[in-house]
Amino acid sequence: MRLKTAVVILNWNGRHFLEKFLPDVIRYSREDAEIIVADNASSDDSVEWLRLHHPEVSIILNEKNEGFTGGYNKALAQVKNEFYVLLNSDVEVTENWLKPLIALMESKPTVGACQPKILSYHERDKFEYAGAGGGFIDCFGLPFCRGRIFNSLETDHHQYDDECPVFWATGACMMVRSSVYHELQGLDENFFAHMEEIDLCWRMQRAGHQIYYCGKSTIYHVGGGTLPKNSPRKTYLNFRNNLLMIYKNAKPEEFKRIYFSRTILDFVAALKFLFTNGYADFKAVLKAHRDFHTLKKKYNPEKGEHFSIDAYSFIYKGSILWDYYLYRHTNFAALKKWPKKS
Repeated sequence: MRLKTAVVILNWNGRHFLEKFLPDVIRYSREDAEIIVADNASSDDSVEWLRLHHPEVSIILNEKNEGFTGGYNKALAQVKNEFYVLLNSDVEVTENWLKPLIALMESKPTVGACQPKILSYHERDKFEYAGAGGGFIDCFGLPFCRGRIFNSLETDHHQYDDECPVFWATGACMMVRSSVYHELQGLDENFFAHMEEIDLCWRMQRAGHQIYYCGKSTIYHVGGGTLPKNSPRKTYLNFRNNLLMIYKNAKPEEFKRIYFSRTILDFVAALKFLFTNGYADFKAVLKAHRDFHTLKKKYNPEKGEHFSIDAYSFIYKGSILWDYYLYRHTNFAALKKWPKKS
């Protein structure tokens, strides 16, 4: 009998991660889930190593590396379980990590996706950049997390051991309802990588589904496994994809207002890169804006149900940039400009 859940690890030249972390994934997940590695046309010996050392793991072979988005879409088209866990290869899972996520999805049929608590593999008492204690965005569409605002990471004092709705769940470890994933045609392959999970979560909410955080489950994430933090390619994808995400999901008139401000903010960010990181990151921001205008022609933002940003109770009404750099609010609890609950 097929298990309800499939844990699907997308791999690209990551034998070292598989060797280190896959045994615990198998040990702590096999009672509750099928374990699948989807290989994105690796040029190392990942597949050979898997077949030799872990024949119990199913393997899906993608013909070429189409990034996080295309890689998962191609693989998940072949997976028939009720729930998918999109799990990065550089994640250390813990005993009993999976059961709380499954229980949440089973008890709340309106939830389209959820994530566990994400702690740092290298600094185990701190939250990790990619997801931390659940994701949010501000009024300009800039993402941040409980436990992580920009590069400021909180120490885990069990302040986020709760279970609560959030705006987005991390792609490092995201459980999704397969019917919702396929209903929305999965991850947007134009994104390639970065921000694609926030776009998917926003589309889920537009379709009437909730996004949840589950603090009863904990994993440890290495981070930077695909692109290092100081990468012009990553800078480019983050800026381009963030604009594309807002263009697709916000009301057209709201996007115009946001984009006017973002043009100024992003140019300031580009200048900061120029004087700190160098010309490559400066150029990446400008190229991101240029390519966004080319890429947005593929979309019709008038299509589908849209909600005003003011209608979302999980969108921060202030500017996270302003609060962080001007007021030095580096802790989530210091943020005060949340919408009033009705």
